[in-house]
Amino acid sequence: MNLIPALKKNEDLIAEMDAFLSEKEDFRLWWLGQSGYLLQWNGKRILIDPYLSDSLTKKYAETEKPHIRMSELVVRPGLLRNISVVTSSHNHTDHLDAETLVPVLKNNPDIKFIIPEANCRFVADRVQCDIDFPIGMNDGMSYAVNGFTFIGIPAKHNELARDENGNCKFMGYIIQFGTYSIYHSGDTLWFEGMVDLLKPFNVDVAILPINGNKPERKVAGNLNSAEAVELGLAINAGYVIPCHYDMFTFNTADVNEFVAEAKGKGQKYKVLLGGECFSI
Repeated sequence: MNLIPALKKNEDLIAEMDAFLSEKEDFRLWWLGQSGYLLQWNGKRILIDPYLSDSLTKKYAETEKPHIRMSELVVRPGLLRNISVVTSSHNHTDHLDAETLVPVLKNNPDIKFIIPEANCRFVADRVQCDIDFPIGMNDGMSYAVNGFTFIGIPAKHNELARDENGNCKFMGYIIQFGTYSIYHSGDTLWFEGMVDLLKPFNVDVAILPINGNKPERKVAGNLNSAEAVELGLAINAGYVIPCHYDMFTFNTADVNEFVAEAKGKGQKYKVLLGGECFSI
């Protein structure tokens, strides 16, 4: 199949990012595919849940659940430098990919790695790092670095799962910086108390999955398009940016359904192409 082309990729994408590094007030947000984003503000870069390889396509090639790629790879992970923080919301490979993270960690020696506390041993084994290197988060915890504050939010994928110490295995993050607040949900369904938890953060941009929850896919599910729009409205999000679609043929969604829902309900939104930049 013909892959969906990226708007910008590899060296051209890095050149665009570099061109905005001197900006002091505005932020830039690039979609890297699936749930991966690069956030840039005040000369600093945050890498959110990157999946920048074909590791899952190779792993599942001869199985009943082939992960056939739909979109071009946006950027080779070895090109990503000057990264202050990289996050992982949970242990699934499209959010914790060794083929992506090992070169990123190698090329950014001062990087901070934010993950759910419950996953520390698993993460250390997967990316071959010291168990004390990742910064473990739980819901309600916060971590501040380089002008950014990360706040842990529980995620339901498909359960609000916790380890024996009560630490979340699936998480999202509020990222606060300057006057802005971004919510990256990770993989999640709607759960009781979610709106009350998020509303006080005055979210400017909510990055939400839209691929839905279909048991026949034999993978954990997410919000669908209608639910993502409803959640954006419920928490008074300035914009909703959809994600977790157009990566694998068996687990995707039609983003035009999201657009129709957002227009119909009056929720501001932005649909990005791979390698496309968003700024308020």
